[in-house]
Amino acid sequence: MSVLAIIPAAGTGVRMGSGTPKQFLSLEGVPIFIHTLRKFARSEAIDSIDLGVRPDDMQRVHQDLAAEPVAKPVSVIAGGATRQETVDRALAAAPPDIEIVVVHDAVRPFVELDLIGKVVEAARKEGAAILGIPSIDTVKQVERQMILGTIPRERIVLAQTPQAFRYPLLRDAFAKARQEGFMGTDESSLVERLGVNVTVLMGSDRNIKITKPSDLPLARLYLAQEAEPV
Repeated sequence: MSVLAIIPAAGTGVRMGSGTPKQFLSLEGVPIFIHTLRKFARSEAIDSIDLGVRPDDMQRVHQDLAAEPVAKPVSVIAGGATRQETVDRALAAAPPDIEIVVVHDAVRPFVELDLIGKVVEAARKEGAAILGIPSIDTVKQVERQMILGTIPRERIVLAQTPQAFRYPLLRDAFAKARQEGFMGTDESSLVERLGVNVTVLMGSDRNIKITKPSDLPLARLYLAQEAEPV
């Protein structure tokens, strides 16, 4: 039984305001998704990796991977029009001996190795687990620019990836969503619809998702800090 990491990288990155999808933007000379791939290649909890990319980007990705040899099997899967479809295709291509599936954003390159291991172990024990951090801001529920109420912060968690699940559970969750035409915001939202409890582990403030230009200076800082000798 093995652990498969799925890294969907088929987005267009419109919020970045660049002609280049954000996962392919250079961070100190290396595409962001490669920085992310390095973390999962180094994790002892991960056995193999699937990258889901747009068909138009397949050649670019293969070229980047050729320059970045890793010690773990990496497969490139043709992604779909949405993240959900991309992950669904990767699940369909997964070998039958997969025990745990881990899904991680291609543009979260600063995930810590111990958190990858912890979320995998939690999924092994509980079935489903994600990372999350508490909200430090006051959260308002609104409708048409009018406040309907204030949601207590102690009940709010900002979800992160990686998110990990037993393979049959995640496969069933995606099948139900596909049949019913449901579009989730992340993988755990599909699993929740099965009535399954999802465990939340404490994530990290450093586990940022690079989605807009203002994220890049912080990303460069974090990358420089990771390169510093311990």
